Amino acid sequence: MARELWINTYLRFISLLFAFYRPFPVKRKVVMVVSFAENNIELYKEMKNSLSCETIFITNKKQHSNFVKFNDAITLLFQVQHFVQFLRSIYHLSTAKIIFVDNYYGFLAAARFKKGVKCIQLWHANGAIKKFGLEDQSIRHRGKRARERFQQVYDKFEHVVVGSDAMGEIFQQAFGLDESRILKTGVPRTDVFWNKDYKQEAIRKINSRYPFLSSKKVILYAPTYRDEQINQYKLSLDLDLFKKELGNDYILLLRLHPAVKSELNLSKDLQDFILDVSNYSSLNELLFITDILITDYSSIPFEFSFLNKPMIFYPYDLNQYKESRGFWEDYQNLVPGPIVFSNEEIISTIKSQDFDYTRIADFNIKWNEFSQGYSCKNIVEFIKVHLSENMQSELIKSSSSQ
Repeated sequence: MARELWINTYLRFISLLFAFYRPFPVKRKVVMVVSFAENNIELYKEMKNSLSCETIFITNKKQHSNFVKFNDAITLLFQVQHFVQFLRSIYHLSTAKIIFVDNYYGFLAAARFKKGVKCIQLWHANGAIKKFGLEDQSIRHRGKRARERFQQVYDKFEHVVVGSDAMGEIFQQAFGLDESRILKTGVPRTDVFWNKDYKQEAIRKINSRYPFLSSKKVILYAPTYRDEQINQYKLSLDLDLFKKELGNDYILLLRLHPAVKSELNLSKDLQDFILDVSNYSSLNELLFITDILITDYSSIPFEFSFLNKPMIFYPYDLNQYKESRGFWEDYQNLVPGPIVFSNEEIISTIKSQDFDYTRIADFNIKWNEFSQGYSCKNIVEFIKVHLSENMQSELIKSSSSQ
């Protein structure tokens, strides 16, 4: 009850701010509401090269440093405690022609965009294993008003960017949208996998920062988050056993989900074998130096499959997670790698190197069919047309009123 009261009060305040800013004219500008960096950064680079418009990044505290460095854009903290920046954020949202969002944002339930404004969902992953949106099984426990609010948010997505028809079908179910809203441009963050120069520079940069990585093979453990572990994370790996069995040949990188708030405390005995890269800014760059990925229900395999490198799936709580969240497809049939349930099985799989590379390639074809290295250009061309249409409409309005 208290939670719903707070949400309703917050949304009422948002609604009042949109009403206050309504008389202000829409301008030729693009607003990006950011929870995850890479899609937004890659798209911004392309916009900067080929599109004339004002750009505003509206971010949380965790992402702020990734965007404030762009001197020719405005970066604002979208948090009520930073009240002036919060008000400026709503102003820009009220007066932008193009708005990109990359996550579920509750404020959209109360946003009142003007006619002709496009809100485009630039989702932070280009594939999905676990269910989300209207299909997330956890919303069964939410009230009718909350479920209506979810749909009000999803209805704001005039278009949703996808990298495949498979993901398009998922978005239609997750957001309750029809096929006409699916924008088949490819996913911006995947363009770098087609850029050999970028890949070589990324590898050079990481090896320069962590020179010990180049002498051994790299294992990356990147699990998804569990709701009950966001504030107190429990690592499911026996790190001492991993070092004992694999330490001569491998380095282990740990990449916790961005939603996890706690930090790992590694003993000194493990620091020559394990590196916590949870705060490293670019996940894709880490993938370039990774030899084997270990994950569970994360979306990282959809990007990693570009590289045709082996993956191990460690869903140690499979039945529990399936019950609480649900999967879009049968887990065993979907994932392109061995499924294991213990530390010993992980180690044995790494030592035996028993991987099916054909299955990885097929997985990549299915989920990345539209992501062919031109995703950013495709999206920029799409919004160019929209910006031009709006400008022509404004000129017609102006001439008819004279």
